[in-house]
Amino acid sequence: MISFQTLFVKAPHMIYNSIMDNSYVYILRCSDNTLYTGWTNDLDKRLKAHNDGRGAKYTKPRRPCELVYSESYPDRSSAMKRESEIKRMTRSEKLELISLQKRD
Repeated sequence: MISFQTLFVKAPHMIYNSIMDNSYVYILRCSDNTLYTGWTNDLDKRLKAHNDGRGAKYTKPRRPCELVYSESYPDRSSAMKRESEIKRMTRSEKLELISLQKRD
């Protein structure tokens, strides 16, 4: 078994990624009132990218975008799975999800 010290010296990025790797699923409301769902590991940076026209082909002509919903996950895989679930929801189901979070 490899010790924490050995792993930290040989592969510090692995330690950092396993400790610090939060991933997020988010929903944006675009300027045309459509909803866009995605995932990221940095919400602020990703929202800025969307609003700068570098986020996604879908959001580029629909700027500005507003973050209206997010969920946090411990890893990328979980976030991507949830993103897929949300993308399969109807618009009304997504709006309900957004309104439930706003009540909390």
